Amino acid sequence: MNSIDKLLEIMTTLRDPVKGCPWDREQDFSSIAPYTIEEAYEVADAIDRNDMNSLRGELGDLLFQVVYHAQLASEKGDFQFKDVVESINAKLLKRHPHVFGNEKIESAKTQSQAWEKHKLQERKAAAQDSFASLLAGISTNLPALSRAQKIQSRAAHAGFDWNNIRDVMAKIEEEILELKNELVEQSNQDRLQDELGDLLFSCVNLARHLEIDAESALRGANRKFEKRFRFIEEKLQAQQRTLEEATLEEMDKLWEESKTR
Repeated sequence: MNSIDKLLEIMTTLRDPVKGCPWDREQDFSSIAPYTIEEAYEVADAIDRNDMNSLRGELGDLLFQVVYHAQLASEKGDFQFKDVVESINAKLLKRHPHVFGNEKIESAKTQSQAWEKHKLQERKAAAQDSFASLLAGISTNLPALSRAQKIQSRAAHAGFDWNNIRDVMAKIEEEILELKNELVEQSNQDRLQDELGDLLFSCVNLARHLEIDAESALRGANRKFEKRFRFIEEKLQAQQRTLEEATLEEMDKLWEESKTR
């Protein structure tokens, strides 16, 4: 028995009505979905930390999520794990005619455009009516930054995009000014949220033009902040002081010191 077959057997046993795990028997697609999302984030975290040992384990956890959903579907008679594998095999072959067929692709950019064209054709074929939006199929469960970048990329493939970074920066400055105006006018939270959302969306656009993943950039900023803030905590602890006992000026000085380290 190979490793995949063993994993499938374990999954089936966990769901067995008689000798299975009580917790696993109670689960359904909706209850497992949050764990699937969590495991995907843990894979991304291991990659960010360049921790290959953790990555190996996290990829196994993510694979188990795929097996779990396939088992649930199999029990309902919808599809099995092998159907999932066959589906992705067929999709990859179809979307890479330059590798498995006779098409010629000259660059990664050209391939990206061809990929989006293939996906649009698939969405049109799956649509119930004759119209299929270019933005259809972008999961609403994606983190907002990632979803914004996907939306913008789709629109850009259709030519709806700024011509250069200078124009993107000008748009960001425009959104900052609009937010400032709302603050001056002491607008309600709905108006402030709306303008802040526009500003964040424009910042994602800048990330896309710089060929930077916005979600990864923010994760990096989070890690940097945590590291520097912990430096402040450790320094104060060494002085037998708490954050509440330190002034903002003292903490800011330690913050600057952390940057030099």
